[in-house]
Amino acid sequence: MKPYRIVHYLNQFFGGVGGEEKADIKPESREGAVGPGVAFKAALKGEAEIVGTVICGDGYFAENMEKATGEILALIAAFKADAVITGPAFNAGRYGAACGAVADAVRAKLDLPALSGMYEENPGVDLYRKSVVIVPTSDNARGIKDAVPAMSRLILKMLSGETLGSAAEEGYMERGIRVNCFHHRPGAERAVEMLLSKLRGEPFATEYPMPNFDRVPIAPALKDIKNATIALLTDGGIVPKGNPDRIESSSATRYGTYSFAGIDSATDKLYATAHGGYDPTYANHDPNRVLPLDVMRDLEREGAFGKLYETWYSTVGNGTSVAMARKFGEEMGQALKAAGVDAVILTST
Repeated sequence: MKPYRIVHYLNQFFGGVGGEEKADIKPESREGAVGPGVAFKAALKGEAEIVGTVICGDGYFAENMEKATGEILALIAAFKADAVITGPAFNAGRYGAACGAVADAVRAKLDLPALSGMYEENPGVDLYRKSVVIVPTSDNARGIKDAVPAMSRLILKMLSGETLGSAAEEGYMERGIRVNCFHHRPGAERAVEMLLSKLRGEPFATEYPMPNFDRVPIAPALKDIKNATIALLTDGGIVPKGNPDRIESSSATRYGTYSFAGIDSATDKLYATAHGGYDPTYANHDPNRVLPLDVMRDLEREGAFGKLYETWYSTVGNGTSVAMARKFGEEMGQALKAAGVDAVILTST
């Protein structure tokens, strides 16, 4: 039997094209394995081979998702593949979103098995876990030695036509899909057994795991708003024209710090949005719609609050991982508290 034919999807970095300066490259294909594909070649042990690699810049994909997906599918189809592997993307947000989107499109439009690998907090996980088999990885490329064998084992099982077992059995991320099954013991017995194990401090595994919500306590209300210093922040992507800090349009890894000094309105001559998750037409026509500097200045002059903090922060919330957003918030919060800011107005889209 001939080895199965697998196409591997990579971004510009893992494809060896370049770093962020090459994030705008359009999809291109190469014969055989590239970069991490060499590790897959060894892990597949002759049962399958990487016959081709498709590479696309993270920025190009994020800004042209529908077009880029079509271009990538055409390149994959040209290799007459039996399956597709995307990534692993680890904790790279834009890359993870692209890997999930490509694998989902391959499954839905080419009717081929596809899987990916990502860190649990990669935004691609929440976006595509229901439709794509995703193998958990570490948060950086050092974990490739564990990711590649796990992904190889699963893609071979999918190629063979075997039905995958549960996420716990097979080692992929839970997809939130529940199926009916028969158990030799009734639920009441199993529930009591779990309760007793819990009371005795013994290990047990629930059959119905609950989501773990990140609960943040509400800060107390301002006692003296008339003398308060208020800061303005946004995750709607409003930045000085030209996006000097190169904040990504999706899955942001950075934020910008800018000054309002001497400025009364966020005009289209000064500002534009870097956000890739909504139609930018109206925000670019009048950036005050997302970053209401004009209204804040009016309220400041009327004495509705003490004063507007002259430094403001901006980033893009589109696809940004929870871990990265938490990091942004902690850094901003520490800086604002040190500057004596009393409250923050955070605008979004």
